[in-house]
Amino acid sequence: MKISLGTWAFSFGPYADQPVPWEKTLVRAAECGYDGVEICGFPPHISLEAYPTAASRRAVRRRLEDLGLGISGYSPDLTAVNPAAEGNRERYLDLFRRNVELCADLGSPLMRVDSGGAPGSLSETEYAQAFERLAELWREAAELAQAHGVAVAWEFEPGFLFNKPSEVVRLHEAVGHRNFHVLFDTSHAYMCSVVGARQQGRREILKGGILEFLKMLEGRIGHVHIIDSDGTLYADETSTHRPFGEGRIDFKTLAPALVALPGVEWWCVDHCFWAGCWDLVGDSLSFVRTLIAEAVPA
Repeated sequence: MKISLGTWAFSFGPYADQPVPWEKTLVRAAECGYDGVEICGFPPHISLEAYPTAASRRAVRRRLEDLGLGISGYSPDLTAVNPAAEGNRERYLDLFRRNVELCADLGSPLMRVDSGGAPGSLSETEYAQAFERLAELWREAAELAQAHGVAVAWEFEPGFLFNKPSEVVRLHEAVGHRNFHVLFDTSHAYMCSVVGARQQGRREILKGGILEFLKMLEGRIGHVHIIDSDGTLYADETSTHRPFGEGRIDFKTLAPALVALPGVEWWCVDHCFWAGCWDLVGDSLSFVRTLIAEAVPA
């Protein structure tokens, strides 16, 4: 199992006014011993606007290779086009295509997507229509990405539509493309399966919690983000990504099940929206390495 560092943590939320430069983030990840990084596609990191050419992207790739860092995935800025909204198909696919090309130029094996739109923003009729529309759109996107050798991974979370455990399973089934996977973020999984945060309509909580959710998604997960949860929301929107050991997730029980996921090669440490996470980079790596070592059968 390889471990990467999500670079968005140092440019979002508490770091938005004074983001950590891209180069400094890379050097820190390499010095701490991470196997790679997961790349933020938002300014001031590796965005379409800042890296518009294949040559500029190859330079990023060479710098990562010089530092001995791989790439676990790419998180693009797709916020300009809500994929669940009616009439956005062509605009979304165009933006998606351009980001997939960037992703492929970087040598990233995977690109993250989300469902867009806030929970509770649609009527029940509109909600059902958006579900079908999104499934069809992501089926096309997965096919497009496959042509570039890039897998697509959907990160469900309380901040966006379709975050009930059963909805995550149903939407993956509705997309029905072998290149489309679920991204399992442990903090989001806790909030969606244990807390039932920001779910539209009747709340859905699993008696078996995060482990039951993981079992429901068997054969669907293509990537993992790992971080703790204290059962609260950040800014009343999405999961609080609490530092390891400060939350409620029983990682010693969860880790063996995560290690056993077929086809998952990377775990990405995701400190998104946590103030002071720059000082936790090394300790988080040590925590995750210990988890893996203890979870892997002798």
